[in-house]
Amino acid sequence: MYVVFRTGGKQFRAEAGARIRVPTLEVEAGETVTFDDVLLLSDGEAVKVGQPNVDGVSVTAEVVGHGRDKKIIVFKRKRRKGYRRKQGHRQGYTEIRVSGIQA
Repeated sequence: MYVVFRTGGKQFRAEAGARIRVPTLEVEAGETVTFDDVLLLSDGEAVKVGQPNVDGVSVTAEVVGHGRDKKIIVFKRKRRKGYRRKQGHRQGYTEIRVSGIQA
């Protein structure tokens, strides 16, 4: 059984026991989080697609920790003008462990 749910403007595929990195959530490590914005539910045989959400389905997960991804470099340049800008960025994330799917 797996679901596709939405959080932080992105969609994630989840199964029970999976570890997923989602955009930063304002919760402490060790707490439980519930995601109600489920877009798709599959039990192995039948697939239920929501319009836009599947009713009565939620995903519960435990927050494992917070972190930051690898640095990416943003470099802007205009030819023949001497204009150069270099900027780095590290995106924050929250790692969660899916504990169950309530259907």
